[in-house]
Amino acid sequence: MNKDVGFLNFSVNKILTKEQSILDQARVRLLYYGLLLAIVAIAGLVVNIYLDHQYTLAFTSTILLVSIIILFKYFTFRPRWAIISHILLVLATMVNISAVFIILQKVDIITAQILLLIIVFSFYMLGQVSGMFYSLMNLIPVLLFQILEYDNNYVIDVKPLVLDQSTVIIAGCANFILIIFMLSHFYTAFIRSIRELKSVAEERGILNVEFGKVIERAEKSAQAKSEFLSIMSHEIRTPLNAVIGMTNLLMLGNPRPDQKDNLDILKFSANNLLALVNDVLDFNKIEAGKVVFENIKFNIPDLMQNVCGGQRLKAEEKELEFKVLVDPGLKNKIVIGDPTRLTQIIFNLISNAIKFTPSGTVWVNAQMLEDRHNIVNVRFSIKDTGIGIEKENLDVIFEPFTQESLSTTRQYGGTGLGLAIVKRLLELQNLRVEVMSTPGVGSEFSFEMEFHVSTEMVPVPEVYSQQPAAVIPADSLGHLRVLIAEDNMVNVMLMKKLFSKWGITPTIAENGERAIEMVQYSNFDIILMDLQMPVLNGFDAATEIRKMRDPKKANIPIIALTASALFDIKERVFNSGMNDYVSKPFKPDELKEKMQNLVEIPG
Repeated sequence: MNKDVGFLNFSVNKILTKEQSILDQARVRLLYYGLLLAIVAIAGLVVNIYLDHQYTLAFTSTILLVSIIILFKYFTFRPRWAIISHILLVLATMVNISAVFIILQKVDIITAQILLLIIVFSFYMLGQVSGMFYSLMNLIPVLLFQILEYDNNYVIDVKPLVLDQSTVIIAGCANFILIIFMLSHFYTAFIRSIRELKSVAEERGILNVEFGKVIERAEKSAQAKSEFLSIMSHEIRTPLNAVIGMTNLLMLGNPRPDQKDNLDILKFSANNLLALVNDVLDFNKIEAGKVVFENIKFNIPDLMQNVCGGQRLKAEEKELEFKVLVDPGLKNKIVIGDPTRLTQIIFNLISNAIKFTPSGTVWVNAQMLEDRHNIVNVRFSIKDTGIGIEKENLDVIFEPFTQESLSTTRQYGGTGLGLAIVKRLLELQNLRVEVMSTPGVGSEFSFEMEFHVSTEMVPVPEVYSQQPAAVIPADSLGHLRVLIAEDNMVNVMLMKKLFSKWGITPTIAENGERAIEMVQYSNFDIILMDLQMPVLNGFDAATEIRKMRDPKKANIPIIALTASALFDIKERVFNSGMNDYVSKPFKPDELKEKMQNLVEIPG
């Protein structure tokens, strides 16, 4: 309803609003012009009946005329068309029944017209249910009267009025005009609705086509972003592999104290750069919905010890007190979940706490809230005495590439992805992270996680052993014949220097095709295969090697060396027949362990 409508309004345009549907606007116009026509018609009837000296009927018609005028004025002030339509139909029903049973005591053309008006008006204005109700309320009494009249059983003491021909003509014309106007009006509204629906359908069709194009562009953009990140990560991680690898080699060469300090700084900076690259790639993987959670067995105290081991060193470097509290009830429980993602969440929260705590203490706590034998509920919390977070920024810090303020970013660095990754990983498991923080006092991040408990017990290490544990000698790999498929000369030099310390002289193939030729004509114990190489890539080369007729050559262990960050890289590595993979930059000990697991160590 238009709020600007005043009591003295008589315009239909002021009671029409844009919020009204086409049908409702048609109803408003019909009621407005229909009431005007009714006022004119009834006024003409009143004058004609009065001149015909039928004063009782003239008085009754005058009351009806005044009622219609009041309704019209109310409608132009408060256009509640549904209520007014009900009032009009009640009045029309009373007039119809009174005319048939009392005033005229007969069914004629006027009665038929009134019936038709009531039926059409009720259906158009109020819908099917009300239309059916008012139609039956008028039709049934008329049919009942006709039955009684047919059997000559209808007799009352009131003498029926006889209308002169002029009154009948005026009433008939007025009724026909109202019926024609009503039908014409709604037919126009119906045609207009059809046209607008057709126009909307055409516009929707155009929008669907445009929407399809937008989706296609978005998918291409997402694919391009993924490919771009993969290429950039490969290009960044390849030189990083050389930087970190060479740093590790130099540190193995007993450097002087001043050289060791420089190498520590170099290694720290390279690892920081690698962490930034990994954060961006992890977040991209999470946003693309490529994260799959595992359900494997692990022990929470062992996981906490592994996570906090490296972080404790970072805290000690900043002279922070680092406290780890793990519920004793979790010590002998093997739980089922995803230790990799849990490690990532806790690691990011601890790193965040250490980064933003200039002095004081960082607490890491794993508390068992509930033990239902087969399910445990554990609360993980990381608390610090750091700089804290303003209340209005508590939601902002979880947005990607966002930190609390620009000054925070400048002072502490980072991508602003750590907390975003934590939030997304928890949300994917229908969990949420809670934050309590006071600026200048510190912050606490916590979350709860349920784990199914395995019936397996944590193995207790034997204190006394009859036989000493087998120790793999440092030069145990010296007998291996290793083929390295690598096109980057810096990486080739790095691998040669690293392998020389293990007593290995590797053979180098500059691409996948050359690697296949060397395997055909020489014998190797293991292959280290780069994935992105010219001529023939590592995937295709591994597939071709697996097809060789010689079973020994076809089953040679292959480890993929990759700086790529594509989401499906692990799946593609194993599908191509390779046994394992190591991401660049790799840790020498990790590569050595994987090689030892795949080849036979001489006794």
